Amino acid sequence: MELRQTSAGDWGALRRLRLRALADAPGAFASTLEAERALPDEVWRQRAGDDPAAATFVASEGGADIGLARIFAEPDPPGRAHLVSIWVDPGHRRRGAARALIDLAIRWAGEHRAEEVVLWVADENAGAHRLYAGMGFRPTGERQPLPSDQARSESLMRLPLPRRPGGGAGPGRGGRRRPGPRSARP
Repeated sequence: MELRQTSAGDWGALRRLRLRALADAPGAFASTLEAERALPDEVWRQRAGDDPAAATFVASEGGADIGLARIFAEPDPPGRAHLVSIWVDPGHRRRGAARALIDLAIRWAGEHRAEEVVLWVADENAGAHRLYAGMGFRPTGERQPLPSDQARSESLMRLPLPRRPGGGAGPGRGGRRRPGPRSARP
C-alpha cells in the first residue's frame, strides 16, 4: 500500500475516489453523491491541494486508489483539526488502510499546531466507531442530525493531541510519536 498527500493536479482522481465513496456508503457522509457530482472543478482542485489549511491523503494499492481521508484546521475554535471524508474501498477494508490514512491526518494536525482532532461519525456505523475508539478517539456526547439525512444522527468524537515542548501539539497519543506507515509519502 502507498500513501500520499494529494496536490492540485490530483483533483480528477480525488473527485473519482470521493464519488466512489459517496456511492458506496451514502449514509456515512454529511454530503451526498448528487451534491458533490455538481461541484465545479475549482472546488476539487482546492480539496486536492490548493488549501494551506487542509490536506487530503489517498491510499493506493497496485496503482489503484483505494481510500482517502481529509483534514482541515478549524478557524474557530483555534487548535482544532477536523477529520472528514474517511473511506476505504470495501475490497480493501480491515487491512490497515484506514488506520494509516488517519495516522497521516493526525500527524498533519500535530504539525499544524492542532491540540485536538475531531470527527463526526454516523451513530449506526458501528465499524467506524470501533476503528476511531481503537485509535484513541472518545465520544464527546455531542450529537446532531446527519446533514445528508436528517432522519439519522451522528456523534462527535475527539482525540486530544499531546503537547510538544515549546508549545503546540504533536502527532500521536500518549506523549510519544507513533511511527508512520513505511510506505507513506506525504
